[in-house]
Amino acid sequence: MRVAISEKAEKDLDDMEPALRKFFFKHIEKISQMPPRRHMRFGLPYNVEDVTKAARLVYYTENETLFILRCFSRHKEYEKWYMLFR
Repeated sequence: MRVAISEKAEKDLDDMEPALRKFFFKHIEKISQMPPRRHMRFGLPYNVEDVTKAARLVYYTENETLFILRCFSRHKEYEKWYMLFR
């Protein structure tokens, strides 16, 4: 499966510590080989993956392409973004 990373996600990854960034890339590789899992609530067309206890990866798949939408290093940032859709 092809992987596409949004500009926001690239900026999120650039701002992270190198060790945490490695976790994100490992999860992106894992997701690209396995089908999507946990779907977000409120009718959002995105999936979410727990990278660490607090870090989250938001993505969706379309036409054999995995689109990485956002990468959050802290759960508070993820919750703030998530509540915008409520």
